[in-house]
Amino acid sequence: MKKLYYTFNILLLLVLVLLGSCKKSEKTVQEKTGTKPHKTVEYNEPKSFGFHFEKTKKWLEINKSDSAKFDIVYAINRTDKANLAKMDSIIIPADFSGDLVYYLPFPLHVASLKEVSKVLIFSYPAQTFAAYENGELVYTGPTNMGRKKDQTPTGLFFTNWKAEKTTSTFNDEWDLKWNFNIENKLGVGFHEYELPGYPASHSCLRLLEKDAKYLYKWADEWILKDSENVRVKGTPVIVFGSYPFGESKPWFALVKDPKALNISESEIDTQVKPFLKDILENQKVREGSM
Repeated sequence: MKKLYYTFNILLLLVLVLLGSCKKSEKTVQEKTGTKPHKTVEYNEPKSFGFHFEKTKKWLEINKSDSAKFDIVYAINRTDKANLAKMDSIIIPADFSGDLVYYLPFPLHVASLKEVSKVLIFSYPAQTFAAYENGELVYTGPTNMGRKKDQTPTGLFFTNWKAEKTTSTFNDEWDLKWNFNIENKLGVGFHEYELPGYPASHSCLRLLEKDAKYLYKWADEWILKDSENVRVKGTPVIVFGSYPFGESKPWFALVKDPKALNISESEIDTQVKPFLKDILENQKVREGSM
């Protein structure tokens, strides 16, 4: 029994030493290369791509018990449950077998963002957003941005303060849920609010509630030095492009060409390049303050 006991303890000690050695090696590689373990997300691709118009009332009646399809349909039509029902016709994919990322235009990987721990990107013309971690798409969804006379500003922003519920600066009767501000002086932020299916806000970036709640938890708040000064900015947010006001909704083009709205990796590179230095500098400061 004693021999068995000692043998067991020796084996246990060897296992612990090996585990410690592996962790040390991993840490050494990270310290030498300056890299972090990247998140890789596996998505299911639909068997076929294609879109067509259907009468809303008829489609809702046929599919009312198939809730799995609704998130995809809301996203494709840039709308929510209440406003979808008001539409005469809606865009429907030929195949619902894929994950949401394949029905929206952002690329799954962006190599130039590999060193960026988090970045949130909004496309004005496509009315969609994408959250990336180290160049990997981790979340995407529809948005309704600023209307023609109150357009959402474009460029680089950083998330700052947030509130689960706050009141709009345009109208104190508007309650905004899961609000995350990105431009403090102008009062611009992303939050849950109705999505009629086109740019309709007073410059903010409207989201479905589930998406607003996700980003509320995912993005980082700023870190203040004192009541007047910011020590570290929050998560970078890039808003780019322009919406073709007065023309057909851009996603209507999907019916003729399923790839009509696709945003290429090179286009993301072009949009991010002017801001990459600022993003990485702020990231370095944030990581150093944790």
